Amino acid sequence: MTAAPVTDIEQFTEVHDRYFAAVHRYVAGRLGAQAAEDVAAETFLVAYDRRKTFDVSRGDLRAWLFGIATNLVSRHRRKEARHYRALARIEVPRPAEGHENRVALSGQLAKALSRLTSGERDVLLLVALGDLGYAEVAQALGISPGTVGSRLTRARKKLTPVLAPEALDD
Repeated sequence: MTAAPVTDIEQFTEVHDRYFAAVHRYVAGRLGAQAAEDVAAETFLVAYDRRKTFDVSRGDLRAWLFGIATNLVSRHRRKEARHYRALARIEVPRPAEGHENRVALSGQLAKALSRLTSGERDVLLLVALGDLGYAEVAQALGISPGTVGSRLTRARKKLTPVLAPEALDD
């Protein structure tokens, strides 16, 4: 399916059916469930409108779709940043062991995510929520795989104190 340009509606319906859930999951992780439906749908509208510009020699269809989705998420970046800043203002105690403290962790995670650069956040969330590999992230964002690796490393270092505070005690 990804070896040739998608030019007709039947082919594009297959593309939609194959990738919509993954794009939706990624966007939902970035913008929340309410915005995800609209942005994921818009991703496929944009892709359909631009289907003739898809160049198979530059990479695969999945990464191209995630690139479109990431660009649309960028339009919502101010809203996303306000959301993370609002969550970060919630004062919560440091979480103890166990699942019952996920709410506390989510506030601290939101605060840590708000401190990442937009590039670090894009890379981290494409890997974590989009389940893309380095090469796919590089293609989606138009950066080199080495840049993906360095941004991901920086993001992980910034998130380690929140996600694994005991790692700092070692």
